[in-house]
Amino acid sequence: MTLHMTRPHEGVVLLELAHPPANALCMALRAELSDALAQIEADTTVRAVVLTGRGRAFCAGDDLMEAAARGPSGVEAVLGFGGLMDQVEGLRVPVVAAVNGWALGGGLELALACDIRIAAPGAIFTASGVNVGLMASVRRLPRLIGEGAAKAMLLTGSPCNAETALHTGLVTAVETEVLTAALAIAERIASRAPLSVEATKRAVAGHGDETGVLTALFHSQDHQQALKDFAAKKTPVFHRR
Repeated sequence: MTLHMTRPHEGVVLLELAHPPANALCMALRAELSDALAQIEADTTVRAVVLTGRGRAFCAGDDLMEAAARGPSGVEAVLGFGGLMDQVEGLRVPVVAAVNGWALGGGLELALACDIRIAAPGAIFTASGVNVGLMASVRRLPRLIGEGAAKAMLLTGSPCNAETALHTGLVTAVETEVLTAALAIAERIASRAPLSVEATKRAVAGHGDETGVLTALFHSQDHQQALKDFAAKKTPVFHRR
């Protein structure tokens, strides 16, 4: 097993990459991750996900030893990787990346496909496509941190530390207990109105009719009950309806 999926809190799924030494995304791990995401997508009791790596690395991207043995047909694996990243980005619920160590190449792209990124002090981010004769993160990285800062990473393949990542907006926080911090964010998300959270994620991505979605949310039981709870000075409990 190269992926561990647990439920540490109600409504929260924790996904841990476990492929030593650096959690490279071999084909087996990719398949496990894709299957896990499909399960989460179908399970409406899940309201948030935390993604991290076990050991010293978040994810070192593609398994280059495996890639070297794929031959010319390996282009399918390279292109298929993008589909997996789209699956992460398009997941129904928010994904919080707890970047505990190296996030290299495809590992950086995996972090970028998540909605929120929290870094450990020793985390390292590298857009290493140019270091191996490929291209990666050319869409998501500029969109997140701006073209100038992104080009400095993309064209040099130089590593970026956690402090710089925080300064550029690549991550939103640097935390010593990075997994604890990420789980706390996921718990908070899971306690919010799930239909609203899901609609907000889609809207930020540019999907859906905002007027129609707002109308539906207004008429949802969660919104109407939240108004009553506010008037009664009660904490609302949301049921995704």
